[in-house]
Amino acid sequence: MRDRLPLIAAALWFGSLCAIGFVAVPLLFAHLPTAAAAGQMAARLFSAQSWVSIACGLLILMTARQRDGSTQSWAPRSMGWIAAGLVLALLLEHGVAPRITARENLALWHSLGTGFYALQWVCALVVLIRVGRPAQALLSAAAAPPAGSTDQPS
Repeated sequence: MRDRLPLIAAALWFGSLCAIGFVAVPLLFAHLPTAAAAGQMAARLFSAQSWVSIACGLLILMTARQRDGSTQSWAPRSMGWIAAGLVLALLLEHGVAPRITARENLALWHSLGTGFYALQWVCALVVLIRVGRPAQALLSAAAAPPAGSTDQPS
């Protein structure tokens, strides 16, 4: 189970970014009576999303080492992407969101927030692909016929 935790965390990170940013928040603005009400609810969802991102990123980092002390095969190529995603989540939560909710230069901060969210989405996607690759290789190896065998019936 511990070997699958990074993949589960990466999938949760990417999936939650998609669900909040591309489904839930647009639905709020489409169905709530005012943009102000939708904006207040969206702020709460984005805050929760930031904490999900931070938890998933930290879990991925904590599982990058195997029990024998060696590094997971995906870890060296993924660390920068994980760190960037974590920094973007923290910037969104503590730098951008307070300024948006205070309605401080709204156009600028909303644009920055959208850009940071999109960049975090890219980071999460890259991490998911890289963490998932070893699992794909294992599945492919398990599905392949054993060496020396033939696929023809005898």
